[in-house]
Amino acid sequence: MDRYKFPEVHQKLLESIQVPFAIYQFVNQRVATIVVSDGFLKLLGYEDRTRAYYDMEHNMYRNTHPDDVARVADAAIRFAREGGDYDVIYRSRTDGNPEYHIIHALGKHVSTDTGVRLAQVWYTDEGSYSEANGAHGNGLISALTNALHEESLLRAYQYDHLTGLPSMTYFFQLAEAGKEAIRAEGGEAVFLFFDLDGMKLFNARYGFAEGDRLLRSFAEVLVRTFSNENCCHIGADHFGVFTEEKGLIEILNQLYADCRKLNGGNSLPIRTGIYLNSMEDVPISIAFDRAKFACDGLRNTYGSGFNYYRKALGEDMERRQYILDNLDIAIEEKWLQVFYQPIVRAVNGRVCDEEALARWIDPVMGFLSPAEFIPFLEESKQIYKMDLYVLEQVLKKIRIIKDAGLYVVPQSINLSRSDFDACDIVEEIRRRVDDAGVGRDKITIEITESIIGRDFDFIRKQISRIRALGFQVWMDDFGSGYSSLDVLQSVKFDLIKFDMSFMKRLDEGENAKVILTELMKMATSLGVDTVCEGVETEEQVRFLQEIGCSKLQGYYYLKPTPLDKVLERYERGIQIGFENPRESAYYDTMGRVNLYDLSFLAVTDDHILENTFDTVPIGIMEVNGTRDKVQYVRSNQSFRLFMKRAFGFDISNPDTEYSVPLSGPGSEFMRTVEQCRFNGNRAFVNEDLADGSTAHSFVRRIGENPVNGKLSVAIAVLSITEPNEGTTYANIAKALAADYYNLYYINMETGRYIEYGSNVGGEQLVVEKRGADFFGATLEAALPHFYEEDREKVRKGCTKEKVLEALNEYGVFTLTYRIVEDGKPLEVFMKGMRMHNDDNHIILGVSGVAHYRN
Repeated sequence: MDRYKFPEVHQKLLESIQVPFAIYQFVNQRVATIVVSDGFLKLLGYEDRTRAYYDMEHNMYRNTHPDDVARVADAAIRFAREGGDYDVIYRSRTDGNPEYHIIHALGKHVSTDTGVRLAQVWYTDEGSYSEANGAHGNGLISALTNALHEESLLRAYQYDHLTGLPSMTYFFQLAEAGKEAIRAEGGEAVFLFFDLDGMKLFNARYGFAEGDRLLRSFAEVLVRTFSNENCCHIGADHFGVFTEEKGLIEILNQLYADCRKLNGGNSLPIRTGIYLNSMEDVPISIAFDRAKFACDGLRNTYGSGFNYYRKALGEDMERRQYILDNLDIAIEEKWLQVFYQPIVRAVNGRVCDEEALARWIDPVMGFLSPAEFIPFLEESKQIYKMDLYVLEQVLKKIRIIKDAGLYVVPQSINLSRSDFDACDIVEEIRRRVDDAGVGRDKITIEITESIIGRDFDFIRKQISRIRALGFQVWMDDFGSGYSSLDVLQSVKFDLIKFDMSFMKRLDEGENAKVILTELMKMATSLGVDTVCEGVETEEQVRFLQEIGCSKLQGYYYLKPTPLDKVLERYERGIQIGFENPRESAYYDTMGRVNLYDLSFLAVTDDHILENTFDTVPIGIMEVNGTRDKVQYVRSNQSFRLFMKRAFGFDISNPDTEYSVPLSGPGSEFMRTVEQCRFNGNRAFVNEDLADGSTAHSFVRRIGENPVNGKLSVAIAVLSITEPNEGTTYANIAKALAADYYNLYYINMETGRYIEYGSNVGGEQLVVEKRGADFFGATLEAALPHFYEEDREKVRKGCTKEKVLEALNEYGVFTLTYRIVEDGKPLEVFMKGMRMHNDDNHIILGVSGVAHYRN
């Protein structure tokens, strides 16, 4: 239908009337403005008639109170369609004026001589309206104000209450008529689907009122860009628009720029899906479905942008619909199957965990990889059905493995963000695991890092709930996003699973290795276990073992395999083998040692090795239960070269056993290892090599296997003294160890100290402990061990001031006193000297003299 036009003389006459009125026509499912009078312009504060016609055409209700827009627009559409009388009360204001006035609009339909139906509406200003105090004035205004608050007047059918945009049903009618109108003018229609990215997090951070304000502001931008009745608030943070294809990209770029300024810049990125009607003329609902599907293709991007619907997306839509329609059948008919991929302990090569992975083997579509169906299930919020089904299959599998007489290792299952929206997934997991009689330590929950940032506080609380119930929680795909390090500061995980992209980059250069090495050190410092995905080569395995990656997963070991094939591998004797759970804690500790980092050897606070280069030879040695055989289960390249040179051993194979030397090279070292076994301390050890040089090493006990009694120790070769090189610090320490019970390395400024102890006459100096306030709390705590008559002597004679006074005057500090040993007084001699070229530190030694006779 064409828009009606009055003859020019009649048009001017009508426009000159001082009574506030307007004449409208219902054209192509929308209200078109034909005439506005001078009285109308004055009532609504317009000085420019052209501007008034533009606003009435593009945003008729721009100055109407937000709470009244939907109701007024709905009444106007019903009046245009159904006839009858138009009688509406609403609030309106002029530009720049915050005060609303109550407007009473009355209208009726008239017909022209040619039979065209028009609507004439008269407007009356009934007085001002105050939000705080209600209306003021006569009784009529009060009655009108009360009417505005009646719920029946605030209900809308054709328009959205929040934004004032057409409702979806009405909008689809507008879009259908608009499409035909654009085509009639030689153009092509385009359909747009808008999504404000991150609205849920925005509401959580700023509140729903601020979120509603953002939605209204965005609706206003859409109206300014496309006009009121070309737009729709579909629901939540989704909007629809139809417009002409010509100039679309320039329009969108300007819209994105405008949206960045909303709320003083406190806005959100806008994702836009585009469907071109020129591709295929389809019903409006399908056109917007396709636009939405194109928009969903941007879900993994951040920032405003657009995406066109393509034919390939259409095929995806068909697959999506098939998957959603058949999910329940797939579960019932076992088209959904669970495959298991082993996670292998780096230090022993045994399967210590398994990951449960869903596969869809469809009778029509064949084998579907997770990437082909999981995104659709997540989007539709139905993935919880699949994830709970996977859990149930895992619980059945645990019983089968146990009945087969095999070790049961923890099984990990993956959760999606939408699992937490669809149900109380935490409680659902707890109930199923407990009902199955399976220990909660046997079920691990994997959560992809990308889902955490979407609703951080909520997901953090859910992770805390899961861990509080006794389930482990792993961060999956670490490094695949940009928020990983931020997340680790606030959320406690039991394990970090490094994304397979790290493995793909290892061959690109040393930088990739350095980055992964440092990330492993960080995880160790946080007390978090590690897994690397995508392991495919022996070189990758060796590197990951060296840098302290605890667990490995990838095709190098085995691809995901169904349970029947796992059992078949055991029957055929080609299995990797499950780890004995009783040994897990032992291997956990051993596997976390980073062979490129000396910090694991150091004791807290004193950093005695902080100046040592951190790529020195480091290895882990395991001594069997009978203490006659050793294996070098882990080592870095430097340590392997050292062992080759010093002892002629090729330790590249961690399964090779070597006999424990009882005398000669290596025997002193093994005695130190045994010493560490009993006292659990760290120790320095010097080993004379065959070429006359001496290796100065540091040894630390890691743990003892509770099943077979094997002992593991970490070894760092700190330096090698060549023959005739002269006296070293290690030589001095060894000599002092032969004469002194205790040595104290004291910082005279801070009072902090390191205590070394030995058996007099022995050759090893053992790090005993570290402490603070040597001349105060430490010395006072030791006094009860002194002979009673000498306690005051020590208290007054061994002060910081007395020691410094003696050192300054004589160059040495000495003090003789008695301690009680085995109930007898023993005279001891204390001697202190400054360190060479270091006035801030002294060495204070305590040696025994003789027992007094009774």
